[in-house]
Amino acid sequence: MDQGSQDRNLPASERKLRKAREDGQVSRSEDLSHLAVLGAGAASVLLLSPILFDRLRHSMAQQLSFDATTIRQTGSMFTRLSDATAVGLAGCAAMAAITTVAVILAAVISGGWVQSLKPLMPDFSRLSPFKGFGNLFSKKKMISTAKTMVMMGILFTVATMFLRSGMQGIASLILQPSSLAIRYLVEWLTSGLGLMFLVLFLAALIDLPLQMFLHKDEMKMSHQEVKEEGKESDGNPQMKAKIRQKQRDIAQGGSINAVPKADFVVMNPTHFAVAIRYDEQTMGAPRVISKGADLLAMKIRDVAKHHAIPVLQSPMLARALYANSEIDQDIPSSLYTAVAQVLAYVYRLRAAMRGEGPYPGDVPEPFIPAELDPLHKTNKTNNATKAGTP
Repeated sequence: MDQGSQDRNLPASERKLRKAREDGQVSRSEDLSHLAVLGAGAASVLLLSPILFDRLRHSMAQQLSFDATTIRQTGSMFTRLSDATAVGLAGCAAMAAITTVAVILAAVISGGWVQSLKPLMPDFSRLSPFKGFGNLFSKKKMISTAKTMVMMGILFTVATMFLRSGMQGIASLILQPSSLAIRYLVEWLTSGLGLMFLVLFLAALIDLPLQMFLHKDEMKMSHQEVKEEGKESDGNPQMKAKIRQKQRDIAQGGSINAVPKADFVVMNPTHFAVAIRYDEQTMGAPRVISKGADLLAMKIRDVAKHHAIPVLQSPMLARALYANSEIDQDIPSSLYTAVAQVLAYVYRLRAAMRGEGPYPGDVPEPFIPAELDPLHKTNKTNNATKAGTP
């Protein structure tokens, strides 16, 4: 089933929102940007116009002053023109810089800072007429169109009322001195700009949370998308099991170097081998320092014999230790007694080899709880299966 046809009624996950942000997809308020352009432009005009007009008036005074030296040195006219142009360009650059900073701040307030060049990359799918036609009837586009129409209606109403109330005063300016007429015209335009600024400010207050809501609504996920994302985040269970097995194999292979430090190695006798070490001064319990199966078990046995480490045959204990313990971890508490019996045998054997006592008898076969023996579990499962088979 196509994802576009599924019901997206689940909120977007943090992973999807983070990926959308990396792709440059965040909520942006156009009304807030318009407010920033208008506000910054108006503020820059009010702040810079006195300085700019004073500089232009001074430059015009220089341009309109002529004497005999100026007529003889015509190159000075080009210098005057360059100075006047520099003043105008500096004023325009300052206004553009203020407006640009305001627009960037508005974008950061709206959707945060995004470092992504993906929105600038060419996307030929946007040229598809079918996709463009479908976007015309999307929820976001219809809300945006309705909002634009409401804004145009409000602005038209405010502009009509403003012009109607000020037309009589503007018409009477022809009877006023030029200085008073210019001052009144500036005040009239400033009040009109203030009304427009107020309308855009109210629109931005509404549009900012609206765009956040529409962005979250657009990012909603279906149940199938949530399941697929969970699989991608957690990984394939079979692959994870293989990775863990590989890690165990590497750890077991690297633990061969620890075998010479073992007190003894217990085997079953060919499939499993576990090397045990115990130091009563530094350890609270015997610890597994190496273990392996099949060929690795043979390698552990050979290394142990090469370093005169006792290799004992105790099938049940070897299976239980291999299945229920990890390398560089203490043995399970339920196997303390069994390992202690084998350790006592090893200590007596070493004492006998040093000539400090008689040789012990056969290797003890300690008691192992049935639930710790993997062979007992396998047999129990097989018997249960056979019993259930008609």
